[in-house]
Amino acid sequence: MTPIKKAYGYVTRIKENKTQVLVFQHPIAEAGIQIPKGTVQPEEDTQYAVIREIEEETGLRNFHVEKLLAEDLWKNDDGAIHNRFFYKISISNVADEWDYEPTGGGEEEGLTFHFFWISSANEVELIRGHGDYLNLIFN
Repeated sequence: MTPIKKAYGYVTRIKENKTQVLVFQHPIAEAGIQIPKGTVQPEEDTQYAVIREIEEETGLRNFHVEKLLAEDLWKNDDGAIHNRFFYKISISNVADEWDYEPTGGGEEEGLTFHFFWISSANEVELIRGHGDYLNLIFN
């Protein structure tokens, strides 16, 4: 079974000399609080995929992909194996919070995500797997 490639973006900013990470509250309660991420399309580069996913899910445009933080293999709740790629992204001049309707279609069609920033790894409980590498941001 071929792992499903997933690109995750830790979108970061500096506010009052502190690093913050962008998260969003999914409108479906069971989906919890997440970071922007999505499936890498066939033949798509993972760095391009994370850029596309951030644009589709957040509406943000003027950000910079700093580096690949981590890559792993992870077993999802449905038993599928995900080949995960976590990127550190930086942005400045961005709102403290906003709502956005994702433009990628599919399961997210018609939903509105509420975006906000966290200043530590323990500030909110992210959905399983999303906070696995926050320690590389908040160290």
